[in-house]
Amino acid sequence: MRSLALGERVMLLDSKKRRYLLTLAEGGEFHSHAGFVPHADIVGQAEGVVVKSTKGSEYTVLRPTLEDYVVEMPRGAQVIYPKDLAPICMLADIGPGMRVFETGIGSGALSMAMLRWGADIVGYEVREDFANRARANVEEFLGIDAADRYEVHIADSYEGIEPDHGPFDRVVLDLPEPWRVVPHAEGVLHAGGVLVAYTPSITQAMQVREVLRGRWLDVRTIEVLHRGWHIEGQAVRPDHRMVAHTAFLTVGRFLGRGAKAMRTDRKVERLRR
Repeated sequence: MRSLALGERVMLLDSKKRRYLLTLAEGGEFHSHAGFVPHADIVGQAEGVVVKSTKGSEYTVLRPTLEDYVVEMPRGAQVIYPKDLAPICMLADIGPGMRVFETGIGSGALSMAMLRWGADIVGYEVREDFANRARANVEEFLGIDAADRYEVHIADSYEGIEPDHGPFDRVVLDLPEPWRVVPHAEGVLHAGGVLVAYTPSITQAMQVREVLRGRWLDVRTIEVLHRGWHIEGQAVRPDHRMVAHTAFLTVGRFLGRGAKAMRTDRKVERLRR
């Protein structure tokens, strides 16, 4: 097993399951209210080693998973949390070689998930500080190879999408008014392509649904609820707290600029049954 090395990102987990991210550095120290841990005590050790602070507190040292990093990473904007990241990647059918247009990249959490799944991303972000933070997070956690597949532009997707940046297989939107981007997306999305919009409020989701007409098929809106369970011996019950609503995910398939979705009459279908 590869030993923990200088320059590597690690996570310290304390007895209360609190997580602390740090990058191992020559002469570095991790400080908390429970004393400090010299990085030298970690370098060269195997993942899973338990180290003690100067005040006797114990920490388990692990390499962070993507979930760990997304929750604890430096951020400029609010991130999309893991319970929505995986469903977005599944709904958008993200995979190796897919060209994805992403707008509203924030701190790069969704970008990292899609890059991990093998996509090539062109991202638009109006704030340069957010764009720089996203690039830094991607390179720090996924490395330079992933960063080479991540092209971020300081641009406003409400104003349009440069044709030279396309065409795309997938479009993923995380911004306040995604319905304003849909007409631009239709100009750069392949026929059969997928669009997913992440919207905190149902009124936003309704407006997205209004524009996904005519050239769009199989349009759906879902939300993902996350409830943990307490399991300790024979004591089994749902956790008292759960992560319920965070956002609505709206997905649709694009039929192409010259296409028109076939008409469905649900009332007639019900009568026929």
